[in-house]
Amino acid sequence: MSDIVLSSKTYKLEQDPYIYELQDTAKPELFREMFPYTETPKIAFNYRRVPENMPEDIFITDTTFRDGQQSRTPYTSEQMVHIFKLLHELGGPNGMIRQTEFFVYSDKDRKALEQCMELGYKFPEITTWIRASKQDFELVRSIGVKETGILVSCSDYHIFNKMGLTRKQALDKYLGIVKDCIEAGLRPRCHFEDITRADFYGFVVPFANSLMDLSHESGVPVKIRACDTMGYGVPYPGAALPRSVSGIIYGLQHYSDVPSEMLEWHGHNDFYKGVVNATTAWMYGACAVNCSLLGIGERTGNVPLEAMVFEYASLRGHLNGMNTRVITELADYIRDETGYDIPPMTPFVGDNFNLTRAGIHADGMMKDPEIYNIFDTESLLARPPKVSINNASGLAGVAYWVNEYRAKRGEAPLSKKDLLIKKIYDWISKEYENGRVTVISEREMEDRYAEYYSA
Repeated sequence: MSDIVLSSKTYKLEQDPYIYELQDTAKPELFREMFPYTETPKIAFNYRRVPENMPEDIFITDTTFRDGQQSRTPYTSEQMVHIFKLLHELGGPNGMIRQTEFFVYSDKDRKALEQCMELGYKFPEITTWIRASKQDFELVRSIGVKETGILVSCSDYHIFNKMGLTRKQALDKYLGIVKDCIEAGLRPRCHFEDITRADFYGFVVPFANSLMDLSHESGVPVKIRACDTMGYGVPYPGAALPRSVSGIIYGLQHYSDVPSEMLEWHGHNDFYKGVVNATTAWMYGACAVNCSLLGIGERTGNVPLEAMVFEYASLRGHLNGMNTRVITELADYIRDETGYDIPPMTPFVGDNFNLTRAGIHADGMMKDPEIYNIFDTESLLARPPKVSINNASGLAGVAYWVNEYRAKRGEAPLSKKDLLIKKIYDWISKEYENGRVTVISEREMEDRYAEYYSA
């Protein structure tokens, strides 16, 4: 039976008689009722709700140069340095983008890391992700990095079926690796891979307890990154472990005394829950959410960094120094300089994000942009709302396009009843009457404007 203690968080006497020890099972626990594989995964509920506990300091960490490079053509060193500079500018002076992690195995990645370190930025702090070997620890220490990620897979899918170990063997191996990392003078960040399919009380909590004991003994902070590797996490109150995001974060704090500042969430988007799961992790006690630019990452991708910028602002009511206009600059750079094809419907960065095609919508936009624009996208993202011209645009859509074009040229707006707009509209109507099915391009609109304006 554990002692009754006065909580420093709730300022109430609390008692928890449960101290979880490693359950070294002979067979793997694969939660087959929840993950049948030949059927859709099941979301089970046990109606156990845990308290929200959002930390005062919440922030973003970045994996663009690690997980974000595992599913696309790798960046060049020059591209990585440029993106790093923009991440620094986006995160602002308060370090809202607190860290970013690099690979160190290729000359290209090491060159980029070293050039980024030479910039002398406090934020984002440069960290690494390495294989768990003494040789790799010495490599990153010689570069000057203070923290590194270490893969410590925690589900039986990995422990038994991939590595061929028992839980006890895995735990002993992991603890030995973390000790080597600490002895090499590095702060370990333990990546609890596949935590949403792991035996939470039989392995995750006992392992986290051992890490916290090691941290207290050595005086070195040990960070835990809870990795929703397959995107199985769910944000719903009362959902059962191991899929409950709130249950995972609460459990690591309550049963293992992991401080909020040492808790980080790393999610994937396989079931479209990447962003909401990351927000849930913030709300229930994790200081950090790990993201990649544009959500680029394994399979369906990671949590989009730009999404969590706006999640933060929505939750806190301010940007805490972040420069959101850099998001557009980053997206343009990644698309234009690296050849990455951004899907047009992507929030905040896609071509169609604040584009309207319907004439009735364009008419509303002319009267008040706020009617159909989610916020002042020109101010926050340097992207004024746009209209696309097609057979449904109407006079209002043509007038909106014309007036946006005229505004760029320093010219006064025209009424949608203006003869110039009527001529362009008539030309568009004839195009579609003659069987056209594609949208009218920007170049065509510019040509028609020049033709009828000079007429």
